[in-house]
Amino acid sequence: MAAREIQVLVFAFVGAPAAGKTEAASVAKEMGIPVITMGEVIRAELRKRGLSLSDENAGRVANELRAREGMDAIAKRCIPLIKDVARKKAGITVIVIDGIRGIAEVETFKKEFRSDFVLVRVEAPLYLRYERIKSRGRGDDLLSIEEFKNREERELGWGMEEAMKKADKVVKNATSLEAFKEQIKGILLRYPLTSRL
Repeated sequence: MAAREIQVLVFAFVGAPAAGKTEAASVAKEMGIPVITMGEVIRAELRKRGLSLSDENAGRVANELRAREGMDAIAKRCIPLIKDVARKKAGITVIVIDGIRGIAEVETFKKEFRSDFVLVRVEAPLYLRYERIKSRGRGDDLLSIEEFKNREERELGWGMEEAMKKADKVVKNATSLEAFKEQIKGILLRYPLTSRL
């Protein structure tokens, strides 16, 4: 069954580290919108291989998949998951993808879902993103400002910058969390209607 036959509208969030992509996806979850997390594809592969969940294993497996199946390997594995969720719902289904990492993934989703794929770029200034990442307190977030900049450069090297340039919509995340959430809600509620006029 083709994507258009199942009437699915797919939103994906893209942005620099700690811009607010996961927070945007959490807004969708709160609204009852299904979220496909691209990182879960990697975690599923780790389980399949009997490997422990660690940053090192996840990075190695992600690189192996991309080397073997193309830079859009994770996107290609997400498409059947998206269609499976859409088949279980009646009428137009809105689904969110969390975890876009590069232009190859964007191109694959656009090819599959055409105008029913909406890429939303989340923007926030570097200093604010660095403050956010420090406050998260995760082990992989304990970085100096220089290390944080290096992390961002690494992600841009994966094609993230090109992906961000392809965004259909841009959301600024530089004020309050509540204001950001309202912007995301507005997009998820209104965009499907305006895109189909």
